Amino acid sequence: MTRHLAWTVVLVAVLAGATTAWIAMRRTNAEPGLEVATLLDAGRPLAAFELTDQNGREFLRESLRGQWTMMFFGFTHCPDVCPTTLATLRELRRILADLPLEDQPVIVLVSVDPARDTPEALARYVAHFDPQFLGVTGPPEAIEMLTRDLGVAVSIGPSSDDGNYTIDHTAAIFLIDPSAEYVAVFGSPHAADVIARDFRSIVAAAS
Repeated sequence: MTRHLAWTVVLVAVLAGATTAWIAMRRTNAEPGLEVATLLDAGRPLAAFELTDQNGREFLRESLRGQWTMMFFGFTHCPDVCPTTLATLRELRRILADLPLEDQPVIVLVSVDPARDTPEALARYVAHFDPQFLGVTGPPEAIEMLTRDLGVAVSIGPSSDDGNYTIDHTAAIFLIDPSAEYVAVFGSPHAADVIARDFRSIVAAAS
């Protein structure tokens, strides 16, 4: 392992640990019965951001209003974590298909690799898992604002001789409520049936 890569691994571990600790401090005991979800003691309003979805349309904080959103951060060149998580989220949507339409979560993949993840690339990628999934990208500084707001750790590795590189990032799934507030997080590893049970409990409690 090169010195640079070693420091990258340490940095991601520290950032991920800090994120976990911050979430744990805000965890509420008011909702017993949740299996994997960490519920915040109060919804956290997201700061304004300006991104672009896979169809070239603006994707703003206001785009999250009026629906439940499960947000995951990843990239189209991800070798394992991202496709595995998106396949889990596809299964989650199938399990939750009996809910009223307004209670079914919208799945949003936010790219942490805007240099390669154009809207067109994201459109092809997310459609492979579910045509209803939404891929979002934008300027690096705009993505950084959102990752910082949610406590997502991102570390870009060194480029290989052919110019390829990988990215280490937080693998959690973030739950945004219909008021565009961050209310819960699902840590990894992810299981669709368990996430579905927790999601139903959170939605029922919010009704």
